[in-house]
Amino acid sequence: MLSTRLKKMRSSTPYTQAQLADTLGVARTTYAMYEQGKREPDHETLNKIADYFNVSTDYLLGRTDIPERTKEPTLKGWLRSENEDLSENERKELEKDIQGYLAHRRERILESRKNNK
Repeated sequence: MLSTRLKKMRSSTPYTQAQLADTLGVARTTYAMYEQGKREPDHETLNKIADYFNVSTDYLLGRTDIPERTKEPTLKGWLRSENEDLSENERKELEKDIQGYLAHRRERILESRKNNK
């Protein structure tokens, strides 16, 4: 499972095995063996790979099919990942609108709570 996922994730980037291996601090031949399933990375390297691709180690190891880490998503992360068709300025404008809505909604919730006491 690890080898398949590594190949798929790396092929979605413009990087070669050598470039990724250099980023991870391993030899190209070592990284190539990870992708071939002939060798498994140690814990430190596995964490580096997960950080690089922004996935969980559970995803890399095949324990889940959900690549995202289980941390709470951020508004900026959502805007970047779900709105790739928008320009940076459009994403910033959308972020500002959403933050304004959330602030307004929070005020209404707090006001409602105060009135119900």
